[in-house]
Amino acid sequence: MNYQALAETLADERLPEGWRMVGSSVHARVAVNGDGSVYYKEFLPRGPLERLKALVRGSRASRARTHNALLQQAGFRAPDNLAWGKLPAGREYLFSSTVPGDGVTTWLRDTLIERHGADLAQRRQLLRELGTFIGRMHAAGFVHGDLRTSNVLAEFQNSHFQFALIDNERNVFRTPAAGRAMLRNLMQLNMLLPSDVSHRDRMRCFCAWRTQMVELSDTEARVLGLRAYQWAMERLRAKGKVQ
Repeated sequence: MNYQALAETLADERLPEGWRMVGSSVHARVAVNGDGSVYYKEFLPRGPLERLKALVRGSRASRARTHNALLQQAGFRAPDNLAWGKLPAGREYLFSSTVPGDGVTTWLRDTLIERHGADLAQRRQLLRELGTFIGRMHAAGFVHGDLRTSNVLAEFQNSHFQFALIDNERNVFRTPAAGRAMLRNLMQLNMLLPSDVSHRDRMRCFCAWRTQMVELSDTEARVLGLRAYQWAMERLRAKGKVQ
């Protein structure tokens, strides 16, 4: 496959047969092929500050490739990098493989909607195993750049949930992971609405996260958990989503 020619076609907003555009931020253009196995992401210019950051940290496209690879090397699921390159006007692109699973948001809002019986049991399992997964990620030194639950994909396999991380361009890897950065990730996970998860649901997820963070004292963990929840509620109130 001539990925450069395909990227130039997609960048010109001409969709080859079977390809379709998908929703993304204003700073990217994203498309997926017909069988959903390959994603194209075009990184649109963000301005002078982004160009300065690229000189020090690498471009957004290069950071996405690097962090996909780092996660995989550490045993976490992430997209495979297939091809990348440059486009006119300083733009770059990345083709990556699709990882299996649906976003955790989709599982909670569309799939496991019943609050009793098998659905309820599986919701609780999902949240416990999600907390364990995020705790393992943080313990390994990874902090996700945008840990909204739609960026965590879940697949139910062999009686357990398997998770994958997407949109990894803003990830940070350092050991130990910075407390402020972990706090931000926990806040992002708590941006789920009260209609999505109960207070006990949040606690299940947090307690599972805590089991992986053996270097934290109980006081440090409690402060992180409480502040993350308060910060998320402040943001949700500012958005008019909670009272």
